[in-house]
Amino acid sequence: MLAGKCTPAPGESVKCLGIPRSVHNSPSEPTECCRTRDSNRDDKFTEKMATDNLTAVLHGIEDLRLEQRPIPEIASDEVLLAMDSVGICGSDVHYLTAGRIGDFVLTKPMIIGHEAAGVVAKVGKSVKHLAEGDRVAIEPGVPCRYCDHCKRGKYNLCADMVFCATPPYDGNLTRFYKHAADFCFKLPDHVSMEEGALLEPLSVGVHACRRAEVGLGSKVLILGAGPIGLVTLLAAQALGASEILITDLVQQRLDVAKELGATHTLLLDRNQSAEDIVKKVHCTMSGAPDKAVDCCGAESSARLAIFATRSGGVVVIVGMGAPEIKLPLINALSREVDIRGVFRYCNDYSAALALVASGKVNVKRLVTHHFDITETAKAFETSRYGHGGAIKVMIHVQPRDANNPVKF
Repeated sequence: MLAGKCTPAPGESVKCLGIPRSVHNSPSEPTECCRTRDSNRDDKFTEKMATDNLTAVLHGIEDLRLEQRPIPEIASDEVLLAMDSVGICGSDVHYLTAGRIGDFVLTKPMIIGHEAAGVVAKVGKSVKHLAEGDRVAIEPGVPCRYCDHCKRGKYNLCADMVFCATPPYDGNLTRFYKHAADFCFKLPDHVSMEEGALLEPLSVGVHACRRAEVGLGSKVLILGAGPIGLVTLLAAQALGASEILITDLVQQRLDVAKELGATHTLLLDRNQSAEDIVKKVHCTMSGAPDKAVDCCGAESSARLAIFATRSGGVVVIVGMGAPEIKLPLINALSREVDIRGVFRYCNDYSAALALVASGKVNVKRLVTHHFDITETAKAFETSRYGHGGAIKVMIHVQPRDANNPVKF
């Protein structure tokens, strides 16, 4: 429960004390919908930009606040976006609870959020492919474009990557946000803002499947039925996998995976031996899988992926766990099982958008909860603890009303 109400004025920060939650929150005045395209749209943007840029800022471990921030000024190759939908990622929760992920350490206040879509409110003078009012999905990582990795098309490995909500760079859970125009993808009219925001996790699944070389007839084992495991399932189906088994420790997640089209599901028991689980995987599927994608990051799941994959197959590690883990490398090398890493994605956003726009992938079932930005505390609590069977929690930065309804 909130201890009291704190309403930040423009340019003013707020911290509500005495709140027995991990997230500080405060209400703000309702604002007009920025999505409606009418003759008054420019006036609405101007009015809002003069009065309200409510923003979710992570100040430290267990210290997330809502506060007003200045409207950013854009460069010639950037666009200013009226943010609309922002999904909560597991990394957002991890920064809240631990203040770091690997070598990325929170050392100063950071705007949270990176799974997002918004409306173009202003375009830089060099931007030709976007116009005010365009609805766009945001690829949150912007590379330098000049290093060897970028020139070879592996820009996700760029050492100078500016990635939303990865220290020290700000994210986009804010009313207004600027971004490189060439990393904004225009959404077709029939693709909702919520689906646009979900292109980010879907791109992770697409990239993982591409790294695993999933194709027509592939037999795929996916370890972990959380949001990333589920989008990997959707991507594997779209790329032609003929048989998919997905595992988890939670039956409710497996039920969702079955709804989404998993061929098989397998509920794991922490007390089972790896040998017993491998036997179950092989008996459940028509033999050993060609590809295994570990979406957990736990040592046990990475080991299981290697043991279960057929000789000559591919294991892809997506989940990030401990910096060092113990793996059966002799088993892998003697059977020529390739072990490949996945770091975010590159050149996958267009494919993810095409899959959603064509109807080949339906991400709507992943969204289980909707919140307004003024309900950020409750949204993070729901995602963190999985309340109500939460899978993907969506925060709506612009008010949902008759002109701008939740689409699903």
